[in-house]
Amino acid sequence: MSSHRFEDRVALVTGAGSGLGHATALRLASEGARIACLDLAAEAAESTAAEIRSAGGTAHAVRVDVADPASARAGVAAAAKELGRPQVLVNCAGVGCFANSHEQPFEEWQRIIAVNLSGTFAMCQAALPHLLDGGGCIVNIASNAGLQGIAYSAAYCASKGGVVQLTRALADEYLKRGVRVNAVAPGGIETPMQKGFRIPKDADGAKLIKITSPLGNSKPEEIAALIAFIASDEGRYMTGAIVSIDGGVTI
Repeated sequence: MSSHRFEDRVALVTGAGSGLGHATALRLASEGARIACLDLAAEAAESTAAEIRSAGGTAHAVRVDVADPASARAGVAAAAKELGRPQVLVNCAGVGCFANSHEQPFEEWQRIIAVNLSGTFAMCQAALPHLLDGGGCIVNIASNAGLQGIAYSAAYCASKGGVVQLTRALADEYLKRGVRVNAVAPGGIETPMQKGFRIPKDADGAKLIKITSPLGNSKPEEIAALIAFIASDEGRYMTGAIVSIDGGVTI
């Protein structure tokens, strides 16, 4: 790729070990960014970093549990020490599942909220001092589940709806301070996480038809391309935006 939109910039990518995080890390690296590959799965993060380095890029892997604020702060500090001041944060780390809400273990609810919503906030909080020191941007990963109600997905919808409002609130707070904050709201993506979703045996399958697109699922690389645009200088005028890319599901 000839584009060098992220030359001399440091990007933090959570969930970089697989799926959308992996695709995003590779895309930003291909455009010149030095990548901090953050993931709870340390070996997967290192595998992504090694892939970037083998292609001639610069990458450093850091084990981070985004649901633990101390781990988020330590991970950002380690990345900054190794690569320099972060200017881009992409929050791809996420978990989810289908469940009958009256049967879902509360611990499962807590974990989904902790990773998807609290984890996104923890990473933003840890990265913001660096972004404020010269400018930068944040791209959060929401979902069409944050824009509409989906049966058997109360925890996931609540977490991603929270990401939508967190994004807007941060964008407003830092509007005049050189930090842009936007979110991408994908539909189905061909990732390991989506393959892990299992519909309850007694579920009404018709309720889930509304979240399927005649265009099928997206590829992680397609979502990563949109993330790269938003995070680049070409997205300069975007902040507080929630950008749907879901095959028309939320038309």
